[in-house]
Amino acid sequence: MSTNPHFTWDDLMYFLAVARTGQLSTAARHLRTSHATVSRRIDRLEFALQVKLFERNPRGYVLTAVGQRFIETAEKIEAEAERLQAEISGGATAQRGVIRMSAPEGFANFFLTHRLGDFAAAYPNLALELVTIQQIMSLSRKEADLAVSLDPPKAGPYDCEKIADYSLHIYGSRRYLERHGPVRSRDELLQHPFIGYIEDMIFAPGLDYLGDVHRGIKARFQSSSIFAQLTATRNDLGLGILPHFIAKQYPELEIVLADEIELRRSYWLVCHHDLRSLPRVRMVIDFLFDTVRSNMPSFLRELDDRTVNMPAVNQLENAQRGP
Repeated sequence: MSTNPHFTWDDLMYFLAVARTGQLSTAARHLRTSHATVSRRIDRLEFALQVKLFERNPRGYVLTAVGQRFIETAEKIEAEAERLQAEISGGATAQRGVIRMSAPEGFANFFLTHRLGDFAAAYPNLALELVTIQQIMSLSRKEADLAVSLDPPKAGPYDCEKIADYSLHIYGSRRYLERHGPVRSRDELLQHPFIGYIEDMIFAPGLDYLGDVHRGIKARFQSSSIFAQLTATRNDLGLGILPHFIAKQYPELEIVLADEIELRRSYWLVCHHDLRSLPRVRMVIDFLFDTVRSNMPSFLRELDDRTVNMPAVNQLENAQRGP
């Protein structure tokens, strides 16, 4: 007669957390427990099953062939358990856990964080970790559960969906433009100092846009931070290229060559295949898309202008009709 202990659903939660992150410490953070507890529960599960689920090495925990097969079953059980919990406990508010999302500084600080109160009200038991140092986060190593990206990944085990297009324009402060006079052509831009990204620290092709405005432009003031670029532009250091949804919040900024120069970029939502079906991850994704959709005019100047110039009655009808 076997004396091996039976494993429980809790054991599967620990297994999935380690399988997805490859690190005991990261899994412990997700589960809000200790490194030692995670290690002990994995050892217990392997002892109960009499199989080796992970290879231990200095870089972390790597699934064995048996572990790879076991994860499919464990994820099905997880999805059913979360669905049942939601049905019994009242839907979205029953979902618990930590979701880590990586996002560009501009999108995170100037759009998303202003709306996190709505997220907290809708999902009081979900903790959202928002990381704005996108270039060091790796979805493949499960350092983040979701990523808002400027460029879709070319390959990998990811689901990718466009969130929104957004427009960028050249901006200068009103004081700067009064002091230096109007800019009448692209060539006249070369007479002005520009503010931009540090060239060898541009982590996404979508941020490399000075050349799209004029091949001769070289940034005099450079920063890896869009907030620093915005501050420099507002403080008369020169002209800067800024997203409309950021610059529109500062009335002292004016668009230069508004009818001639507009750049378009896109935000993409990227998620690892293994995580997309989890209800708590799905809820964050749905919140993100719903929030962007309801604020779409903020991202494109042409839509924003159309909304501003729309009669009040039409604005109300359009808001009720939805995007």
